[in-house]
Amino acid sequence: MALLDYFRLRKAKGSAAIAKERLQILVAHDRRAGGPTYLPQLKHDLLKVIQKYVAVDGDAVSVSVGKDGSQDILELNIILPD
Repeated sequence: MALLDYFRLRKAKGSAAIAKERLQILVAHDRRAGGPTYLPQLKHDLLKVIQKYVAVDGDAVSVSVGKDGSQDILELNIILPD
């Protein structure tokens, strides 16, 4: 089936799909490197995107990484104004 997918028209990727791919790359890279070094940049990028649509300050976004057994957890908290 992959051969047939090659010949189909390719749709332009939306920003959500691009963000998902970037996040997957960051997480995969982090797993090999041993520590979450991408969190400050991820927080900055998320805040920049959110500020396009909602007026929030820099402290409104918090990003953290944790573990639950064998699962890695990426937690994102956004405080939106009323």
